[in-house]
Amino acid sequence: MTRFLVTGAGGMLGHDLLAVLGGRDVTAASRAELDITDAAKVRDLVEGHDVVLNAAAWTDVDGAESHEAAATAVNGAAVAALAAACAATGARLLHVSTDYVFAGDATEPYAEDAPTAPLNAYGRSKLAGERAVLDTLPETGYVVRTAWLYGATGKNFVRTMLRLAAERDFVEVVDDQVGQPTWSRDLAGQLVRLAESGAPAGVYHGTASGRTSWHGLAEAVFAEAGHDPARVRRTTSAAYTRPAPRPSFSVLGHDRWTAAGLAPMRPWRSMLAAALADPQFATGAEGGPR
Repeated sequence: MTRFLVTGAGGMLGHDLLAVLGGRDVTAASRAELDITDAAKVRDLVEGHDVVLNAAAWTDVDGAESHEAAATAVNGAAVAALAAACAATGARLLHVSTDYVFAGDATEPYAEDAPTAPLNAYGRSKLAGERAVLDTLPETGYVVRTAWLYGATGKNFVRTMLRLAAERDFVEVVDDQVGQPTWSRDLAGQLVRLAESGAPAGVYHGTASGRTSWHGLAEAVFAEAGHDPARVRRTTSAAYTRPAPRPSFSVLGHDRWTAAGLAPMRPWRSMLAAALADPQFATGAEGGPR
């Protein structure tokens, strides 16, 4: 039986990975149980596992601008140590990365092998982790980039829109950033399918099909929840000052799935409908565009 290790098990994606892996041989390591920057502890924990699913990360995009070294320690150096531990034990590593490794100035979906050019410190830190995985584990390392992730737990845009729909008459949401809203449960399922498929190592894009803006996503959330989507008003990114610049175009291509014999993830709109119909999906946490 395949033995799985999930790092970052206490987070939004980690929570869904454990749900998808139910019934399998799984070790769950939350931040409290594993400091991923402790290379010795990482090495000890990886021992005895066949597949490592790394959902541990520094995710504070704005915080990374003023603490880039700390962000890179988690997203870069710690991932390098994790990859080295996998290389030493023969474990396969599936590492979750981000659309932020791209500049966000494209007009067509970014291919898996498109040139990277991060706009901010967070993107640079995640790119360091990607390179460590691909360099250290050319045959057994997988980088799965995701974007605009939301789920039933933790801070995320969809839960915030649900809460604001109940609190305010109107909300203003930017319409000049385009991406692929992705439910963490669907991503978890795709990661597990990849881990169990025998597909070639390398880069994959773990995002929903299609595209929309943050404004379009907010309208869809309101509609799914039975609210008038006209209550969502348009604004621009210029109206919000953020420490870290955001890419305006975060649409990722999915050709690698088809080449590996796996189906890409479903369209974002049907994914959202399924997420909001799930009884575990609750409102209450703050969150916004990353």
